[in-house]
Amino acid sequence: MNSNSLKSHATKGILWSAVDKFAVQIGQFVVSIVLARILVPDDFGLLGMLAIFIALSQTFIESGMGLGLIQRQNRTDIDFSTVFVFNLAVSGLFYLLLFFSAPLIASYFNQPLLIDLTRVLGLNLFINSFAMVQRTKLTIAIDFKAIAKTNVIGVIVGGIAGVIAAMNGFGVWSLVIQTLLGSFSSTVSLWFFSHWTPSIAFSKNSFRNLFGFGSKLLLSGLYAQLLNNVYNICIGKYYPISSLGYYSRAKGFADLSAGTITNILHDATFPILAAVQNDKEKLVSVYSRMIRMSSFCIIPMMTLIALQARPIVILLLTEKWVSVVPLLQWIVFSRIFLPMSAINMNLLNAMGRSDLFLKVDLSKLPLTIIAMIITIPLGVKGMIIGQVVTSGVAFFINAYLPGKFYGYGALSQLKDMLPVFIATLGMSVLVFLVIYFIDSLILQLVIGSIVAGISYLFFCWLLKLEELEEVKKMCLSLLKK
Repeated sequence: MNSNSLKSHATKGILWSAVDKFAVQIGQFVVSIVLARILVPDDFGLLGMLAIFIALSQTFIESGMGLGLIQRQNRTDIDFSTVFVFNLAVSGLFYLLLFFSAPLIASYFNQPLLIDLTRVLGLNLFINSFAMVQRTKLTIAIDFKAIAKTNVIGVIVGGIAGVIAAMNGFGVWSLVIQTLLGSFSSTVSLWFFSHWTPSIAFSKNSFRNLFGFGSKLLLSGLYAQLLNNVYNICIGKYYPISSLGYYSRAKGFADLSAGTITNILHDATFPILAAVQNDKEKLVSVYSRMIRMSSFCIIPMMTLIALQARPIVILLLTEKWVSVVPLLQWIVFSRIFLPMSAINMNLLNAMGRSDLFLKVDLSKLPLTIIAMIITIPLGVKGMIIGQVVTSGVAFFINAYLPGKFYGYGALSQLKDMLPVFIATLGMSVLVFLVIYFIDSLILQLVIGSIVAGISYLFFCWLLKLEELEEVKKMCLSLLKK
C-alpha cells in the first residue's frame, strides 16, 4: 500500500469510524436519557451489578482472536472459520456458567431479581458470538461505512423497543429488552453486509497461531474489564443500589466522549498501524498524528462537561438525578488521558507484541489495588478521585515503551499536547465567567457551549495548531461523500 493510498484509507477509515461511533453513542445516549426520565436509579443499578460478569464472559469469547486476524498478514478462510467456531463454542459454555451461577450472583448482592436478569441478559453473549468474525472482516477491509450502518440499525431497533417497554411499565426489563433486540438486529445486519458465510471448519494449527497472539490480549482484556467494572461490584455491595445507578449515569456521560474517541482511534488506526508495522517512519507518523488529534478533541470536551455538569444532568435527567453532578465533574478527568493511553497500547498490538501489551497492563495492577484500598471507605466520590490519580500515572506507564522504541514517549507527547491545554484553559476561564452570571440552566448550557466552541477554536487559531486544519479537511471530505 503506497503512501497516498494509505493516507486515503486512513482518512476514510477514521471518518466512517467517527460517524459510526458518534452516531451510535449519541443514539444510545438519547435512548438512555429517555429511559432515565422514565425509570429510577435502582433499575440502572441492578443492571450495573451484572456488568462485570457479562464483560468478562464477552472477553473470554473474543479471546483477542479478532485482533489476531487483523494483525496477521497472510490470513485464510480457514482462519476465519476457526475463530467463528471457537466463538460459538465458548459463548455457549459461558452462557451455561452464567445460568447456573445466577443464584450466587443474586446472593452476593442480596437481590433475588438478579437470578432471572442474569439468565436472560446472558443470551446476549450467544447473539454477539455470531457477529464477531463478520465485524472483523469489515474492519480488515477498513469498511467502517458498513459497520456504521449495522451499529446504527442496532441502536434504533433496540432503543425503540426499550423505550416502548419502559413506557409500559417493564422497569429494569426494558433495559434487557433494549440490549437483546439491539444486538440481534445488529448481528443480522452484519451478516448481510459482510457477504461471508462461515464453514463449520476448525483448524488446530490456525487456532494455535491465532490464540498464541490473542492469549496475551485475553489476559490483558480480562484485567482491563475487571478494573473497569470492579467499582460496580464494590459500590453495589457496600452502598445503596441508587449509588450504583448514579455512578453508572456519570460514567455513561464521561464515556460518551472519551470512550467514543478511544474506540474510533482503536478501530481505525489498528489495521493501519498493522499494515505499516515494518515501516518505522510511516508508523511513527500515523501514531504521533493520532496522539495530537485525540488530545485536540478530548481535553476541551471533557473540561467543558465538567464545567456544565449541573445543567447537563438536571435538564436531561431531571432533579431526581442531581447526585450525579459531583460524580460527573470528577469522572470526566479520569478519562482525559484515556484515548492517548489507548493509542500507546494499540501500537504494541500493531507490532505483534501482545506480550508487551500484557506486561504493561499488569504493571499497573499494584497502583490500582492501592488506590481502591484507600478510596473505597471514602465513598463513591472518593473512589472516582482515586481513578483520576491512577489514570494520570497510567498514561506515563503506557507511553514508556513507545518512547523507548520510537523516541516518542510521555514527555514528547505532553509537549505536543501543551498548546491544547493552554487553549482549553483560556476556554474554561471564559465559559466560567459567562455562566457564573446566568441563572437559567438552559441558557448556561446553550451560551456556555457556544462560548466554549468559539473561544477554543480562536485560541487554537492563535496558537497555530495544525490539528485545526486537519479537522477542517476531514469535515469537508465527509461532506463530499
